[in-house]
Amino acid sequence: MEFFDSHCHLDDERFDEDREKLISEIKKANITKFVSAGYSLDGSIKGVALSKTYDYIYTTCGISPNDIPQNEEELWKDIEIIRNIVEDNIKDKKIVAIGEIGLDYYWEKDLQRRKLQRQAFIKQIEMANALDLPIVIHTREAVMDTLEILKEHIVNKKGVFHCCPLNRELVKEALKLGFYISFAGPVTFKNSKNANEIIEMVPDDKMLIETDSPYLAPEPVRGTRNDPRNVKYIAQKIAGVKEIPLERIAKITYENASRIFGILRTI
Repeated sequence: MEFFDSHCHLDDERFDEDREKLISEIKKANITKFVSAGYSLDGSIKGVALSKTYDYIYTTCGISPNDIPQNEEELWKDIEIIRNIVEDNIKDKKIVAIGEIGLDYYWEKDLQRRKLQRQAFIKQIEMANALDLPIVIHTREAVMDTLEILKEHIVNKKGVFHCCPLNRELVKEALKLGFYISFAGPVTFKNSKNANEIIEMVPDDKMLIETDSPYLAPEPVRGTRNDPRNVKYIAQKIAGVKEIPLERIAKITYENASRIFGILRTI
């Protein structure tokens, strides 16, 4: 039984002291493929470097709403640099999406800065379409604006709602638009009241699992530094809700991640 962690951040400074050793241990724990996702210019560069170093690590490139530079001119410059990085490396097929990109109104209250988030989101959707790649979406407390942008700016290769908020309307509309739903640690939390209902809403062929590590460690290791080895706990939660074997969840989500990211399946 093998697992695919569809979204983690192995470039994070919390892994600086033991990254190489940890990556080896992740592989031995049967997490045989994972995406170390970019979220800023620096994070995207580091993700590409990791993907070049390990044949089973893939990456995404993009600027998340929480990492948009304060200077608008710098933002557009960074997005253009990311585009050049993707174009220069796309033949290797290790950059599998543009992301994480999207909207986050939880942290950003300034209306002008929210407008800049929306502009950056649209610009990166256009980049994904030009490069023939899917997108990885971060959305928090911005459901209506996120969906409105996706309806007005069609994403040709679709993509993934990563660490998808447990919001019925968002999941329903995201599925209608053809997007995948990725579940992370919060579905295991004891205070996630509608997690089971949301899991049931997502058909098997649109479901992914992720850790978003080093953040959001799932039960029963909540509160610790998260890493891709914990993706099995998300899979176990889904298997319990759907009342199907863990092995089937592992296989389904592995195949789904391989399909949306255009990765040759090896299991």
